[in-house]
Amino acid sequence: MSSQLSIQGVSRVFTSPKGQATQALTPVDFEVCENDFVTILGPSGCGKSTLLRIVAGLDQPTTGQVLLDGVPVQGPGADRGMVFQSYTLFPWLNVEQNIRFGLRERGMPEHEQKERSDDFIAKVGLRGFEQHFPKQLSGGMQQRTAIARALANDPKILLMDEPFGALDNQTRVLMQELLLGIWESAQKTVLFVTHDIDEAIFMANRVAVFSARPGRIKTELAVDFPHPRHYTIKTSPEFMALKAQLTEEIRAEAMATDTH
Repeated sequence: MSSQLSIQGVSRVFTSPKGQATQALTPVDFEVCENDFVTILGPSGCGKSTLLRIVAGLDQPTTGQVLLDGVPVQGPGADRGMVFQSYTLFPWLNVEQNIRFGLRERGMPEHEQKERSDDFIAKVGLRGFEQHFPKQLSGGMQQRTAIARALANDPKILLMDEPFGALDNQTRVLMQELLLGIWESAQKTVLFVTHDIDEAIFMANRVAVFSARPGRIKTELAVDFPHPRHYTIKTSPEFMALKAQLTEEIRAEAMATDTH
């Protein structure tokens, strides 16, 4: 199951307890098509995560609306799977129980829960760790579990907020390849927030560049590299040219942030 996302005139203004207003997002209009893998790239504090939280239904826009297959997003729902940078597994549940949690809440029969969790445990390379608890897992293994938990619920769209940001570089690269492999086979619609330029290009078929705060989408670039992708593509002239272009875009926005 995958779907189309429409972000229409979404803005967000935060008000402090003293009544001071801070505009995090200016009106954003953006479409994520079915089976798209779109990365959102931008400087720190530009509103990337705010937009993702609005799409997830964890925050409400000040203006505008988000539509998923034409239906307005009013709050959190099983049609959107969310993976955060911080490890959000239930510490009292083991790997299998964490992955089955949403399925159990939906009332899925036990044997179907087991089949689906086993399938995704295999997909993310966690066979043999089904009975391990989060504190017994590395950071990369915890994120594999979180991704499996999100995908097991078969959401229409997968939302990822810098999911590999806390990992070491080697583990991060492996996780990028793992997620791409799953996306290539499952063809999920994915909206992925990152501040890493290499990651943004390698993962996506389209990169949306955010401006400095208040955030807006200032540039969109298509990434036409074929699939399946191998990490060696990062040293190709075509990849380096895209990286140079995006580096200039982000550098300009970072400088703008420093002058605010």
